[in-house]
Amino acid sequence: MASSKIHVLLLAVLLLIAIAFPMEVAGHGRGGGGGGVAGGGNLKPWECSSKCAGRCSNTQYKKACLTFCNKCCAACLCVPPGTYGNKGACPCYNNWKTKEGGPKCP
Repeated sequence: MASSKIHVLLLAVLLLIAIAFPMEVAGHGRGGGGGGVAGGGNLKPWECSSKCAGRCSNTQYKKACLTFCNKCCAACLCVPPGTYGNKGACPCYNNWKTKEGGPKCP
């Protein structure tokens, strides 16, 4: 009887810890081989649109660039600076690959 009460109490404590301190989920198909870690940036979700507008300002494929940039930003909370390159500043954004292995994020 006492043992079952301890188990219930332990389970309740673990549940409270899991709720209070959620963990990032690794994977999501991002990155090569082992997958990348989701998130990692410090942008707020509502900042993605303006950051992606700047990132995609010089491309002739604006609609596609904005679509994928915003998707990547929503997952990574990061957009590399400039209109091209600089992806090392945002590893999640850089390591997210297509099924074919090419870069998913512009």
